[in-house]
Amino acid sequence: MSSRTTDAPVTPAPATPASAGVAGVTGAVEAALGTVRDPELDEPITTLGFVASCTVSAGGRAQVRLRLPTYFCAPNFAFLMVADAYDAVSAVPGVAAAEVILDDHFAADAINAGVAARAGFVASFDGEAAAELDELRAMFLRKAVLAGTDLVCRPLAVLGRRPAELAAMTLGDIPPSPELARLKRRRADLGLPSGDGTPLLIDPATGAPVAPDAIGLHLRRASLTRTGIEANTSICSGMLRSRYPHAVPAQPTPPALLTPPATVIPP
Repeated sequence: MSSRTTDAPVTPAPATPASAGVAGVTGAVEAALGTVRDPELDEPITTLGFVASCTVSAGGRAQVRLRLPTYFCAPNFAFLMVADAYDAVSAVPGVAAAEVILDDHFAADAINAGVAARAGFVASFDGEAAAELDELRAMFLRKAVLAGTDLVCRPLAVLGRRPAELAAMTLGDIPPSPELARLKRRRADLGLPSGDGTPLLIDPATGAPVAPDAIGLHLRRASLTRTGIEANTSICSGMLRSRYPHAVPAQPTPPALLTPPATVIPP
């Protein structure tokens, strides 16, 4: 006759000040990583599943490992994400040292060494890169502003707002929404007007109001830009799930990809 014990509820040991401190810093590091975006997709690397792991030691050493959808993802995009993640993690109170490692990428060695040395993109790819990545970052921010403009304007168009009416509106005329808040942040990131009194429709390169005869073209560009970003996001999510099937949860298709874009009727 065999004997066995009955499982009893186990009371977890109370957290020590040290373990509670590490948990708090780890949470702050994860939150900081949520502010780092894929420059092309304009989404947080945490939401996209690009953060493979995040640990913080008792001494405050943070280590983050990143992964991307393919082995050959553009090295300039990858460098921006690794460098931005390093900056974000390093700024967290309680982090004494930061290490951000890109795994499974053809340029991982150059990127990881360059970011760790704070060498910049050109020095990290000596003889292969002609310039730093400021203009690339600005170009993608301009696309994010265009896409954000479409996300804000489409519901207004559904309600019957015509292009000329949209052009006369300011940001303060728009009902509050996550999309509006995001558009304001992207405009501010570029140094563009983002206050409530500024026009809804502006040139993302100059910040000037869109000319009346260019409104239709501007809105079509905004719609196409938003569609392109969301399509690329869906493709990258699928490739990442295929590459890491057991580590990345399935992401729902963005609602905008499930329904056709709203038609803005020309004046």
